[in-house]
Formats: sequence, C-alpha cells, structure tokens
Amino acid sequence: MRPPSFWANPPDRPGWKARLLAPLAAVWAVAAARRIARGTGYRAGVPVICVGNINVGGTGKTPTVISLLERLGAGTHVVARGYGGKEKGPLRVDDRRHGADDVGDEPLLISAFAPTWVARDRAAAVRAAEAAGARAIVMDDGLQNPSVAKDLKIVVADAATGFGNGRVMPAGPLREPVAAGLARADLVLSIGDRDAQERFRQMWGDAISVPHAKGSLEVLPTGMDWKGLRVLAFAGIGRPEKFFATLRSVGAELVQAEALDDHQPLGDALIARLERDARSLSAQLVTTEKDAVRLPSSSRLGVLTMPVRLAMDDASVLDAALAGLQVAPPTESKGVSS
Repeated sequence: MRPPSFWANPPDRPGWKARLLAPLAAVWAVAAARRIARGTGYRAGVPVICVGNINVGGTGKTPTVISLLERLGAGTHVVARGYGGKEKGPLRVDDRRHGADDVGDEPLLISAFAPTWVARDRAAAVRAAEAAGARAIVMDDGLQNPSVAKDLKIVVADAATGFGNGRVMPAGPLREPVAAGLARADLVLSIGDRDAQERFRQMWGDAISVPHAKGSLEVLPTGMDWKGLRVLAFAGIGRPEKFFATLRSVGAELVQAEALDDHQPLGDALIARLERDARSLSAQLVTTEKDAVRLPSSSRLGVLTMPVRLAMDDASVLDAALAGLQVAPPTESKGVSS
C-alpha cells in the first residue's frame, strides 16, 4: 500500500488528516518509547553497527549496509529481520537454497556481499554471527529494537523527503518522534542530490546534534548503455519514483513506470502482464536489485537490473565514526566476503 500523500506535507502544514489522527499517533509514540526503553539488550563481544531509520519505508538502508561492508572488509556479518520471509531463524542466508519468500528480499540481496543472518529474534542472530566468527556485525534496521546493544547507531534519511510532516504514524511517516530518534543516534546519513541535501539542511539541520554525513546513490557502472533505451520500469521499494528518476538521469526513455508496494510479491500474473506491456511498447523490462531477487527464476533473463551504490560526499565523517570502534583486523583477505 502506498503511503498517504499528506505524510509528505511540510511540518508547519501537516494537513487536517494528520491533525485528526494525532491522538492515535500519540498512542503509537508512547508505545514505541516504552518498547525502546526495555533495557540495553544483549551486549555482543564484537562491535555492532545499526543502520536504522526513523521513517517507515525506504530511506537507503540497503546501499548503506553494502557500503559499510566494503569499508569494514572480510569477517563482517549482517543481521536482519527478514521482512516478508517465513523463516524464523536464526538462519544464515544461502542464495542456492533460499528465496525471498524464505528470508526476505533485502537479506537475500545483501548475502551476495557478506554472511547474512535472519531471525525474528535479533539477539539470537547476533549470537549466531559471533559463533560463526564475525569480527563486526552490521544490523540492517532495528534502531527501535532494544534486544541488542549497539555500538554505533546510524540514522539514514532520504534527503528529498526528510522526516515528512514530522508526525508519528498514522498521522505521519515516522516510527517515533524526530527528537527521540535523533537523541539515540550517533550519526545521521542523509542521501540525495545537492538540492535535496540543501532542503534537508534547511528543514531538519537544527534538529541534528550529532555528526552528519551526506551521500547520494549512483548507478554502478556495468558497461550497460542506458541512453535512448526504451524501458518499462517497475519497482517495489520505499520510493519507486527515485528509481524512475535515476533511469531518466542516465538517458533511458521511460515509456511506462509501474510503482509497486514495498516488498510486493512478483507473482506470475503480474510478471506476465508486465511482459505483455513491454512487448506492446517495444520496451525492455528494468527493475531494481531488490526487486530482481524476488523475480521468478523463469523471468530473470528477460529483465535488466540497474544496481546503485552509495557515494559519500565526504567519507571522513563516516570513516571517523567507524574508526572509533574496536574492530579486530581481518583474518581473511581484504574485501567483502560471502
């Protein structure tokens, strides 16, 4: 389900729907605060870095996790909840045996870069990663989950949307109030182009009292020439329009754009309809990396994937935060292990 349009209103003009839902939002905020306050959780014997957000929906956590894996090197493991997966875990993701229905699309994608564990109980997954020899652990999401103590908490924000109208669900797009979420953060990473970053600074800069890193998502060079290519693009991510804008920015001719729900299953009927539409438009089907892992195996050869990676404006801010952690040197060859 697509988020309500009023969630994107500016904080000083939240709209009548947000004001109407304010009492429910207050209940949500109190419940979130009580859940977060339940102790400090399991303290791992290796550094735990949490890549979380305050917003509901996509902000760029997955590219951030991949970037951290590249920086931290071999022996770094990832722990995730496995949204949409049926496995309760703790389970190490194996793309030869597991599909997105088993472990979730994001863990399946990330498992190509580093050992990745999914579990409903994040503390159990952290213990499993430790037992398997992890020298550092990156948590994909879990900022509001108190079951594991975090050594570095990174709040990722989409610079273009910021924190929306500043309201907590269902009155707005937030899991918890901005002040509460940022008070627990060690670093804020905003992702977007220069104009979006400036808007984010103007709107939310005064609320940020911790180091603020900035980055953008750039298309990974694969040798693919996108210029002039007629494409039918589909995406089931937090903000599909970001993917469509990226395609246009590299010169692709976007003849049809299908915005799907975040994590939406890509069933046979949907794929068959997209394939028919692409044929009728003489267009190439294109999707995101996260969507690609949910494709039926029979359809993957006919769909192009556009991978993106996080590019830091100034990597020193993030690298300084990582340098403060006591991460043991890699015992394997440098680089990201799988």
